[in-house]
Amino acid sequence: MTVDPAVVGDLDAKTDSSPPNTTFWLRPGTHRLTSNPYAQVMPKQGNRYLGAPGAVLDGRKTNQYAFGGTARDVTIRHLTVQDFVAPQDEGVVNHDMADGWVIEHAIIQHNSGAGLMAGARQQLRASCLRGNGQYGMNAYKTGDSIRGLVVEGNEIVGNNTDDWEQRQPGCGCTAGIKFWAVDGADVRGNWVHDNRGAGLWADTNNNDFLIEDNVLDANDGAALIYETSYNAVVRNNTIRRNNQVEGRKEAEGGDDFPYATVYVSEAGGEPRVRARTDRIEIYRNVLENNWNGITLWENADRFCNSPANTSTDYCTLLVKDTARCARPAIAAAPLYADCRWKTQRVDIHDNRFVLDTSVLKCTVECGLMAVLANDGTSPDWSPYRGKRVAEAITHQQHNRWHDNVYRGPWSFVAYAPGRKLDSGQWQGAPYRQDAGSSFAPRAGG
Repeated sequence: MTVDPAVVGDLDAKTDSSPPNTTFWLRPGTHRLTSNPYAQVMPKQGNRYLGAPGAVLDGRKTNQYAFGGTARDVTIRHLTVQDFVAPQDEGVVNHDMADGWVIEHAIIQHNSGAGLMAGARQQLRASCLRGNGQYGMNAYKTGDSIRGLVVEGNEIVGNNTDDWEQRQPGCGCTAGIKFWAVDGADVRGNWVHDNRGAGLWADTNNNDFLIEDNVLDANDGAALIYETSYNAVVRNNTIRRNNQVEGRKEAEGGDDFPYATVYVSEAGGEPRVRARTDRIEIYRNVLENNWNGITLWENADRFCNSPANTSTDYCTLLVKDTARCARPAIAAAPLYADCRWKTQRVDIHDNRFVLDTSVLKCTVECGLMAVLANDGTSPDWSPYRGKRVAEAITHQQHNRWHDNVYRGPWSFVAYAPGRKLDSGQWQGAPYRQDAGSSFAPRAGG
């Protein structure tokens, strides 16, 4: 079915009048929907949308959504989708998070909200998500049913142009790609760069991620955040020049927290949650001239059913009923362990960490590697008050650096903010980290 750019609304009208499994060929030129803000293409199952060279679907800053509906197994190839105005947290392509969509050789750019949402078995390949207002892709689906997500060979660049973290401080609602409750994702061969905020952010009950062969470059915040999630492999990535904006700002403001380039926050390996690994394995990566290195962190006050749990109404994957995480049961096994998202079983090895302060132009403290927690203080019924969590993450939860290469003036933080160590202290008792690693503090690059 040929679609004519000279006819306004031709694409959605022909989609409505055609049966499932129809292939639509969009001629070269700018295709438009009608001026109704809610006008959109509602594919039928198995539809394919193929753009000729130069085919653009343009929302003209008027239409909110480009492709919506719940039809499965839709394909979009060789098409540019731009200038739509989705609301906060909503998306332009696959707005309703349908399953089995394939987006290949597409450009999704200059839209508000998220350029793309995600459903189960979605494949995003060889595409460019560029300059979108909030997310390049928001991998969230109502009901938390995303499985088998593939993100391969894409460029994810310059997203969060609307600077949502400044508009809503602490919202945690930005990234080049944000993943939420995704079970099984392969993220490989992507160039994720120059995003305002984090490059990749997996937040809340994600599991079974393989993040490999990516270049994560010059994102304002962390290259990768893996938060309140489980079981991942992070390998063979080139990670450079990240967090120089946000990390520098916090350090120059006097904050001694080790804001990381790879930030593992209340996330770890859990053998009881089925995945391809039962750890978080971080290996054979090159980290070069980022503000800091890898930080393993636990907020002692954040657990299922606590006021500090920003993932409101969510519990761990080990405890389905949030109400169970309360006194008196939470103070004893098994809930004492299972009500926490724990940073545990993190294995960091065979990486190369390079820091050249003359390139980084580091005028305040940078170049930190860390494993730490805060003192638990609240709520008053919490069984994790005091130094229990700091002791656990540092000494008891099998978090281990070994066989890495360090070049440049790296320092290490253990147990609590402000406890800075040199490499000898880091390798010695009681921390005994980085066995088999080599250090060349004056080598710079």
